[in-house]
Amino acid sequence: MADQADLACYERPASDGATTMDFALEGADCAACIDDIEGGLRAANGVVSARLNVTNRRLSVTWRPDEADAYSIVQRLAALGYKAHPFDLNRVEAEDAEQTKWLIRCLAVASFSMMNVMLLSVSIWSGAVSDLTPETRDFFHWLSALLVMPAAAYAGQPFFRNALKALRTRSLNMDVPISLGILLAIAMSLYETMHSAEHAYFDSAIMLLVFLLLGRTLDQIMRVKMRAAAANIAALKGDFAQRIDAAGVVRTVPVATLNAGDLVLVRPGDRIPADATIVSGDTDLDESVITGETLHRPVSEGAKVWAGSLNGSGAITLRVTSAGEATLIDEVKRLVDEASEAKSRYRRLADRASAIYSPLVHLAALLTIIGWLLAGSSVHFALVTAISVLIITCPCALALAVPAVQVVAAGSLFRAGVYLNASDAIERLAQIDHVVFDKTGTLTMPEPRIANAADIPADMLDAAARLGLSSRHPLATILVRAVNAAAPIENAREVAGSGVIASIDGMEIRLGGAAFCSAATDALDIAPDSSLIFVRWGERTAAIEIRQALRVDARAVVDALRARGVTVSILSGDRPEAVAPVAAALAITDWRGGVKPDEKIAAIVEFTRNGRRVLMVGDGLNDAPALAGAHASISPIDAADIARAKADAMFLGERLQPIVTALDLSRKARALMRQNLWLAVIYNTIAVPLAVAGFVTPLIAAAAMSGSSILVTVNALRARAPRRFEMSKPQSTPARPVIGAAAKASS
Repeated sequence: MADQADLACYERPASDGATTMDFALEGADCAACIDDIEGGLRAANGVVSARLNVTNRRLSVTWRPDEADAYSIVQRLAALGYKAHPFDLNRVEAEDAEQTKWLIRCLAVASFSMMNVMLLSVSIWSGAVSDLTPETRDFFHWLSALLVMPAAAYAGQPFFRNALKALRTRSLNMDVPISLGILLAIAMSLYETMHSAEHAYFDSAIMLLVFLLLGRTLDQIMRVKMRAAAANIAALKGDFAQRIDAAGVVRTVPVATLNAGDLVLVRPGDRIPADATIVSGDTDLDESVITGETLHRPVSEGAKVWAGSLNGSGAITLRVTSAGEATLIDEVKRLVDEASEAKSRYRRLADRASAIYSPLVHLAALLTIIGWLLAGSSVHFALVTAISVLIITCPCALALAVPAVQVVAAGSLFRAGVYLNASDAIERLAQIDHVVFDKTGTLTMPEPRIANAADIPADMLDAAARLGLSSRHPLATILVRAVNAAAPIENAREVAGSGVIASIDGMEIRLGGAAFCSAATDALDIAPDSSLIFVRWGERTAAIEIRQALRVDARAVVDALRARGVTVSILSGDRPEAVAPVAAALAITDWRGGVKPDEKIAAIVEFTRNGRRVLMVGDGLNDAPALAGAHASISPIDAADIARAKADAMFLGERLQPIVTALDLSRKARALMRQNLWLAVIYNTIAVPLAVAGFVTPLIAAAAMSGSSILVTVNALRARAPRRFEMSKPQSTPARPVIGAAAKASS
């Protein structure tokens, strides 16, 4: 354990003279840990607040320095059963990688043992109706013991360690009865084998362990992926910047050394290193990671720019206004962390059930022993009866009730084009009654498209795209990609700030602005969210209109959500005049444009206060806080890394239908989870009194335990999706190309 001197360098001042520090915790991996840790720390002298983010096991503690210090906080956490050390991202990532490898090794060992033990069990079962001798059966039982006991001793450590930790702190969690069930099943099997009994339960014990390890390993992998992608936000600012010193000399310096007031040179293709104001130069910026808008924004002297934006065609000189951890990107990261902490407090259905179930199981076994001893029975009979109670109440059915449905439902969602990021995503999605959409890249396609391609002669459009290969302008890039141009025009040359000019068969062709191409624009009906690039070939001219294209089934999906009682809103960082036609096309009356990341999450908090369970659908960095803070969230598969990391699920393809499918299947799956939990409760209501009364032997208890597990597993298979939920093959129907036209049609 680090001493006070080592810990002091990680402390930082908080408000009102308090001190705060971030700790990384080992063993904090469930929502139930939050109350234990936060409550235990708040009861300590001097602690002002404690907030735990289970997703990255990051604990932020604030205390009064005259009453507590970092060392006392670490000691308090140790008393609660958790090892803590200063939060260091590299160390946490290394621990996560090692934890994942360990769980995979445990799963591999348990799976190898299970496969071999099942082969032996099949031989025993088939031999029961043939000529298998007792000696051969005992030999197979001993082989099973040799395979299962060391495998369970190693592979069961993730559960055994957590159970011991809970017992040391005089508390109970789901791992306590699970560990007892596995150990008692093995112990009873060993006892039966030593006495040449007909039945042993090694196969049941190791099979349960494999199922539980599979769920825990998948949960760990999901956590690691989410943390790894979220940690890359700072990389958007880059590592180095070109600072201009007092003598006018450009020097390469680390971004972390920039201060407000510094002059910085940003060349074409570089990222803006800090929030700043343009001093000189003009260019176009790709701000998609900030605002979500894919069309580049033209900027010039005096314009405000944000760290992480990508510079386009011109070199610009900036004066830094916010640097270090005060940039908009860092503010987004803080919002994401705060939203994740709030979201991690959600308790899954199985967690809530186990909080009640675990104490009752142990109380029933204890009362059984006491009752039979008071009734005058022998210690042996009282212990055997108590063991029968523990075996029959082993939370196999309860442990499998939710994971079994999750596995089946996750497979159905995968086939429908939905990939889950969070182990409790299904339960969250099932509760949704309000959906908030981002606009750009979500309701619309990620890339703008040519809206009027059918109105332009094919030879002109092809020639314009070939000419666009000689330009770095973002609209030319979109044109090239849309037409799929391959060969540039050989004699093309770019006129800075105007366009590209060339000749084909002695006839001049131009691509650029209206003035450069001598084109008239007064007759064009231009939508607010469109951009124009002109082409002139000889005497012919054409205006190429580039707009965001609605996803082909956007209106159908919005209507389907309304039919299911789900209300719909749009919160977009794009301009209000660009959001309005999309809202009109989809008949959505509740919409807002120009919304900043903090305003998005504030809006979601307001929805939540009004009793709504919000699903956020977004794809950009500016959506990340809202994705993290919403009750549930979905992103397109091609969304920004941080958006995919913070979303509970991702959908594949150009259609929004997977969102409706996810809600439908999740509601069905959650109903089956509740059915399974009720089946487990009914089973225990019938079985426990019989076991307590002494009418159930350990053999019958093991059979009943296995039967209840099979029952909930079979019921979970009903979560399979019918064929209508399967992801359809890509269709040739194009995305709705013109939002403006769609809006007019709807009106």
